[in-house]
Amino acid sequence: MNTVTEPIPLSISVSGMTCASCVGRVEKALRRVPGVTDATVNLATERATVVAPPGVAAATLVAAIEKAGYGAHLVESERPEPPSKLPAWWPVALGVLLTLPLVAPMALAPLGVSWMAPMRVQWLLASIVQFGLGWRFYRSGWSALREGSGNMELLVAIGTSAAYGLSVFEMGRHAGHGAMPHLYFEASAAVITLVLLGKWLEARAKRRTTDAISALGALRPATARVQRDGVEIELPIAAVRVGDLVVVRPGERVAVDGEIVAGRSHLDESMITGESMPVARSEGERITGGAINAEGLLTVRTLAIGAETTLARIIRLVESAQAGKAPIQRIVDRVAAVFVPIVLGIAALTLAGWLVAGAPWETALIDAVAVLVIACPCALGLATPTAIMVGTGVAARRGILIKDAQALELAHSISVVAFDKTGTLTEGRPRLAAVQAAPGVSEDEVIALAAALQRGSSHPLARAVLERAASMAIPESTAARALPGRGVEAEVAGQRVALGSARLVSERGIEMGPLAAPAAALARQGRTVSWLLRGDAAIGLLAFDDAAKPGAKAAVARLHELGIRTVMLTGDNAGSAARIAAELGIAEFRAEVLPADKAEVVRELGRDGARVAMVGDGINDAPALAAAAVGIAMAGGTDVAMASAGITLMRGDPALVADAIEVSRRTVATIRRGLFWAFAYNVVGIPLAAAGLLSPVVAGAAMALSSVSVVANALLLRRWKGGR
Repeated sequence: MNTVTEPIPLSISVSGMTCASCVGRVEKALRRVPGVTDATVNLATERATVVAPPGVAAATLVAAIEKAGYGAHLVESERPEPPSKLPAWWPVALGVLLTLPLVAPMALAPLGVSWMAPMRVQWLLASIVQFGLGWRFYRSGWSALREGSGNMELLVAIGTSAAYGLSVFEMGRHAGHGAMPHLYFEASAAVITLVLLGKWLEARAKRRTTDAISALGALRPATARVQRDGVEIELPIAAVRVGDLVVVRPGERVAVDGEIVAGRSHLDESMITGESMPVARSEGERITGGAINAEGLLTVRTLAIGAETTLARIIRLVESAQAGKAPIQRIVDRVAAVFVPIVLGIAALTLAGWLVAGAPWETALIDAVAVLVIACPCALGLATPTAIMVGTGVAARRGILIKDAQALELAHSISVVAFDKTGTLTEGRPRLAAVQAAPGVSEDEVIALAAALQRGSSHPLARAVLERAASMAIPESTAARALPGRGVEAEVAGQRVALGSARLVSERGIEMGPLAAPAAALARQGRTVSWLLRGDAAIGLLAFDDAAKPGAKAAVARLHELGIRTVMLTGDNAGSAARIAAELGIAEFRAEVLPADKAEVVRELGRDGARVAMVGDGINDAPALAAAAVGIAMAGGTDVAMASAGITLMRGDPALVADAIEVSRRTVATIRRGLFWAFAYNVVGIPLAAAGLLSPVVAGAAMALSSVSVVANALLLRRWKGGR
């Protein structure tokens, strides 16, 4: 028998990447490995996500990356590295100390001080910087050259080598003549030092973009207090098993996902759901690992541990979104693929142009060096991933989980939001508001039969019936079966009994009789009416209503302020839908829509070019969520993103829908702003350098500044606090 093995994603840490060209080289190297179906590399996270069948060895993938000139290891095999004996800034500090004597003459000249270090001293200082601190540029540039491509290091290596070589040539030409020739050691040393400074500042800033993941990871306690054989012992979290009773004292973090079996308390779940106020929890309720227990002593039965906990799944989801590429990044990748060869061509033309114009070849060479140095593709590679990292991070802190970069980018252009009604805009806890019995049947009999049909069901309407029938004797039912979008039926006391919508009554051709008028009146009041059928007769009505969520009206109004059209979809009758829609300010609604038909309604809403988001509970609405441009699933606090939704809201607050759209708009605006500045540096800088208006030192400073400014631009997103 043949076994089909599905490709699985592997996460590999890649070191040594500095620009968008590096990303392209690593992706190309990985995709050349037989069996690899896809490879995506993120410059900001320094991670490669590779999709390949189990037969492709991780060692083969690592070897492919290393052959391309970069370091690599599987993320799963990472171990905390021992702290370095030297701080990360030591190369920058050493570069500054060695470069200062070389640039001092330029700084002192305006003050009337004429001083310059001896030629041999300049040569020694510049050589240490060029071949010591700058060796990384040669190594990486050579690897790129062997692969038939280019990167930032290649540009820096060629440019600084030209300035250094010109200076050595001038030294040799004027040796023994006594006069000090014009040397360019300060240009080569200063460029390398400035690039190292930019990389260090960039690394510091990038670490701040991962704050959200770090904060979520810090929520996982290392140990748990477990009751075993009547004894309370403290165990490493890895030793806790499903079913264990975990004791959570006041002020402690909950170590596992579980159900409270004893005690009551308030829990701070803000880092998981974004809910700022502590939430009351008591026996029988589920709680999530990472929450902080306020005042009560709790005993919790473990339901999930390790990778299966809500917190672990949230972290994986955010990491997955941060590792992915937004559609706009594909344009950047295409530009980066040809960027370095174009820059080399411009530098060659600059050199030739100045020589043809009659400039000294030293001047022509230095101007060509300035072109090479300022044309750095680092900022292009950082603009998109850093913004996505910060955007998904701040969204996660608000209780908005974004599944992938594509959903984040698409959400900014949403023009229509379609809401499911029950549980999304309403509380989802309907109450039994009225009961109407047919002649010859008592109300208690109607309630008892309805409760028999609903026994064991978790549907909101079923809970309302069972609550009313709590003190009654409920008959037994057998052979129960669901009627999708219509109701439920079963055998009760030897008779076929059904409870369902008016659609069910119509489809079965049953006369409504004296119940028709009360049913119409209840429907006009906005009540959801269920019909109780016994055999071929309608014997009763049950009318339900459901209150709108407290913040739903304000959430809808905020969407309208953002220029977004809202539509409500529901399987309820038109009266109930009209009541809720009017209360919330929604002008358009579709009533009596079956779950299977919601997807078609979503597609219909998008036929005029509108980009539609569907908001639902992520289970019954899965087809509609998948049909929408962006599916937004509301989780119940312990559920994490449904596979059909691009965005999951960790608490049932409709206000988060507008927050999700706003964070998408801000993130996309940040990406565009970052790309604008990244291109602007080159569009403005390259012509200035080619025209001889920028020295290599100034070009090096501008190049370093471009990367730092792009990351700093992304960090501005951290200020976003949401709509409330």
